Amino acid sequence: MDMMQIGELADRAELSLRTIRHYDEVGLLKPSGRSDGGFRLYTEGDLERLLLIRRMKPLGFTLDEMGELLAAIDAPQDPASARRLADFHTEALQRREKLARQVAWADEFLGLLEAREG
Repeated sequence: MDMMQIGELADRAELSLRTIRHYDEVGLLKPSGRSDGGFRLYTEGDLERLLLIRRMKPLGFTLDEMGELLAAIDAPQDPASARRLADFHTEALQRREKLARQVAWADEFLGLLEAREG
């Protein structure tokens, strides 16, 4: 299994080393291994998990909520996890709608500014 160090993981996920270390500290993303020198090592699966975390952030999910979602994903056969995933899906849709409204308002604002400049 190919492993990558934290720098490569950060580059591929377009996140800072500090952010990845923080996710490790709060239990969202644990390295799959350590090098002989003690460096964190990550797999492609870890990268996928990190990208999922990154995708939750713009929707305003808290670190605790992210942890709950990841726990539900890690237990796909559990009926409670399936219900929790459905709840997260509904919540994500609602948050996306809110973001879409905010983007529309921002576009309107930019249009007003451009009209005043022209």
